Parts: sequence; structure tokens; C-alpha cells
Amino acid sequence: MTQLFRVFRGTTTFICSLLAMCYTGLVCAAAPIIPPPPTINATSYLLIDATSQKVLVEHNPHERKAPASLTKIMTAFLAAQEISAGRISPMDEVLISIRAWRTGGSKMFIREGTKVQVSDLMKGIVIQSGNDASIAIAEHIAGSESAFADMMNQQASVLGMKNSHFRNATGLPDDEHYSSAWDMALLTRDLINRFPEHYATYSERSFTFNDIEQPNRNDLLWRDKTVDGVKTGYTRAAGYCLVASAVREGMRLVSVVMGTDSDQARMRESQKLLSYGFRYFETQTLYEKDVALKEHDLFYGEAETVSLGLAEDVTLTFPRGYYKNIEVNLEVPKLLEAPLSRGDQVGEITLSLAEDVLYRAPLLVLEDVPEAGIFGRFGDFVGLFFSQLFGGED
Repeated sequence: MTQLFRVFRGTTTFICSLLAMCYTGLVCAAAPIIPPPPTINATSYLLIDATSQKVLVEHNPHERKAPASLTKIMTAFLAAQEISAGRISPMDEVLISIRAWRTGGSKMFIREGTKVQVSDLMKGIVIQSGNDASIAIAEHIAGSESAFADMMNQQASVLGMKNSHFRNATGLPDDEHYSSAWDMALLTRDLINRFPEHYATYSERSFTFNDIEQPNRNDLLWRDKTVDGVKTGYTRAAGYCLVASAVREGMRLVSVVMGTDSDQARMRESQKLLSYGFRYFETQTLYEKDVALKEHDLFYGEAETVSLGLAEDVTLTFPRGYYKNIEVNLEVPKLLEAPLSRGDQVGEITLSLAEDVLYRAPLLVLEDVPEAGIFGRFGDFVGLFFSQLFGGED
């Protein structure tokens, strides 16, 4: 009879859904009501959640654009990567070349023939947007700026930046030098996650070198205390650009605006995007990897049940206030049989809000379950036989 009761406890897809909703406290409800995104005065723009990578607002996000000094996010990224790998040190003394010294545009005001520490050059790139500092660090890492540009393109490929091609370390105009709002958001997200100590530099409001103090060109650092980066850019071809990032209540957003018509416009439009995202959306981790979502009955195994869960944390971004409206559906076969190994896929989880599927992933076995001995298998066989004889098939 024990085996018989186990079979009757076998969970259909419908019952799995109900159990999952009870487990998470989530129930079905109507579609969310939120206002449309604000009108943004830029030729290309994007707003994403940095954790879930959910796109909240977009317009021409994959269009290739001149990135101007947004390029220096990649320049500093590669330098941070070289430091992390131990191939260069923040204390390295970099000999400044004539080429770096003579470069026009925004400057750190380093002098040809002098030596400057890598740590100072990094601040010159990030805070002062120094073209001279960018070339100096590129030459120190790769031997030449053109070789460094090859490294930039290799890194772009690794990160999936499909609409980016770099010809220099500065962002100075070149017809073959381009990126996109989406690619810049991907780069920034990875920068923040991989190099948090380096990223802290982006929130510094000024840097003094050679007795010359220059403010950070990202005015949002003064306007919004939740903003902690990232980088401005301007050339005649690119217009005024800005990648910005902010954190509120543990939720980080990244915005990109490209091709605005003034410094004030790029600040204003970025602020509109960030305000919209924080006001109308929230991000939460609903499940953690390797934590059991369900204990499912198991036949012919040494254990009577098996734990099912996920291979990754489930972090979702959805309209604010609609957490309780998310519907959870677990699809699991009624009969699971041993042996099973950790990582075996035995079902699927789907999370939906109204008709919008937020997440779908395999349900996995969380531990090895060997096959039972002959007597245990025989007991399960008898139980299954009588359950099918008297209970029929669903």
C-alpha cells in the first residue's frame, strides 16, 4: 500500500504548477499597466538592467555609431584586465612617447620623455578622458596603438560586441571605428562585474595631475547621488554621448545615449531613462541555483524522492509591484525512475507574467540517486503494477 500511495502522489503538470505557486507565494493576475517610455532626444539609446540584462527601453540599439570617448571604456577595460592578470602593475612607470604627448583633443597633460605610473594614467583615461593617457597605456601594453586596437577587437569579439570595430584607443574620428549602444552596455556590464575596484574610479569627481585639476565630465555624478559612472564622449561625427549607471535598492541599471545635440541633452536624456527604469521596474532573485524547488517521488532508487532544481540563479526584471502576479509552471513526468545523476534534465520551469514568458529553463536532478537493490526494485514494481491496474492512466 505504501507504494500505491506513492504513485497517487505522482505530480501532474497542473499539480506541479499549484505546488510551485504555493512554494513561492505567487499567483496569476492581469497584465501589468505601466506608461510608455519617455521620448528621448538621441539617435540611438538603450536602458538595461545590469544583472538580468533585461532591455527596458531601446531605440536603434544595434546601429553602428561613432563612439567618441566611450571608446575609453574598452581602453581602460583592457588595462584593468592586464593588471588583474599580473602582466602589468599599477606601479609600472610608463615612458611617455612623443606621439602620446602630441595627441590633440582632451588631455591629461602628460609630458613627452617623462614617466607616469599606470595608476595615474588610468585615472587620466577615466576621469579626465585623456587622449594622451589612452595612447600611453596602449603603447605600454601592446607596444603600439595599432596593436592595442587589435586587442580591443579581440576582446570585443569575446564579449559578443557584434557591431563594434576599434581603430584606436581614444575614439578620435575614423570611418572604420564604430560601436553601438548595445555593445557599449555589454562592455559596461562586464566591466562592473569583473573589475569592481577599477570601476570605483568612474565615480571620482576630479583628478589632479601636474598641478592641473580636471573634473569628471559626467555631470550626473553631481546631479544624482545614485549614479556611479560611467563615461562621456563627444566628436562632431558622434555628437554628445554618455554611458551612465546607477544603483537604487540593490538594482543596477545601465543607460546609453548616443548622438544627442549638447552636453546638457546627454545628461537630461540619460536621467530620463534611469528615472523611468527605477520607477516602473524592479529586479529580484526568485530562485538560487542548486536549491531544491521540488522533492519528486522516485521509483527503483535507493531514495524514495529526488530533489529538483536549477543550474543558475533566476534573477528577473519585471514591472514594479507585480511580483505576486508571476505565474510558475513546473513540467515534470509523473514517473521518475532511478538511476539518476546530478545534472540530469527531468523537466522544465516556466515563469510568466500575463502572456509574457519571463524565464524558461530545464529542471535538473540535484544529487546522484543509485538504483535500489533487487528487493527495493521489486517493491516499486508491485506498487506500480497495482496502481495502474486499479487507478488507470492519466
